[in-house]
Amino acid sequence: MVTNSKVQAITAPLCLSDEQLRKCMTLFLAEMKKGLGKETNAAADVKMLPTYVRAIPSGQEEGKFLALDLGGTNFRVLLIDLKGRSVKMSSKIFNVPQEIMVGTGAALFDHIAECMYRFMYAEGILDQVLPLGFTFSFPCRQLGLASAKLIRWTKGFSASNVEGEDVAKLLKEAVKRRGDFDVDIVAVVNDTTGTLMSCGHSTPTAFIGLILGTGCNACYMERIENVELWDGDTNEPKEVIINMECGAFGDNGVLDFIRTEFDQHIDNESINKGNQKCVYSLY
Repeated sequence: MVTNSKVQAITAPLCLSDEQLRKCMTLFLAEMKKGLGKETNAAADVKMLPTYVRAIPSGQEEGKFLALDLGGTNFRVLLIDLKGRSVKMSSKIFNVPQEIMVGTGAALFDHIAECMYRFMYAEGILDQVLPLGFTFSFPCRQLGLASAKLIRWTKGFSASNVEGEDVAKLLKEAVKRRGDFDVDIVAVVNDTTGTLMSCGHSTPTAFIGLILGTGCNACYMERIENVELWDGDTNEPKEVIINMECGAFGDNGVLDFIRTEFDQHIDNESINKGNQKCVYSLY
């Protein structure tokens, strides 16, 4: 018979004291500063990546746009029509099969292009070349607003020949291989940035984007003077959204003092060994 005391003994390591939480906070701030520093970023796990997104939407934007959202076992395609703060949206969710997640990069992006075609056909917009925003929710090094290289796979993905490559370029190549539709990729963002921007459209005071889903990540608006890796202009607005990649917090062992036997067991059985998983719903 399992008694209440036995349950409490098993779950006790999952309950953190105020002192442990304060230590986590101090360590987190130190990792953020390490990621923002030019000399320390290369060794940082919390990468603090500049997104090249400089402002929150004003709510006055207008136009028709396509959006893609890849960040887990599901892939979403959306058609969005903006007229100021009025938003009309249609979308469809597609599954990303396990064999695609761990297969070749070409097969993954061909699958994405196939899903895009099916959605655009259903919406009757195959003859239109619409601006497209690609939410690619994996650690990427932004090369510009519409260009980003995958740093490493997480969340169970391991498709070959994608790490170190520009994901916007891979998507363009997959669309070109089909030859039956076209898009204009205008932005590649992380899901945290997409969340902040979409919320900012209706709530201009929004400052932080937070994802607690298949993975965990956050972004926020940072002053450019604090971003030592910034290589863009320093004109107004003198700020940029930072994709923190804080899901990697603890990968270097700084959180080992709160890791449990359950964390270790899950890590041992994971495709992406060594990645912090304490708050990933995937695990």
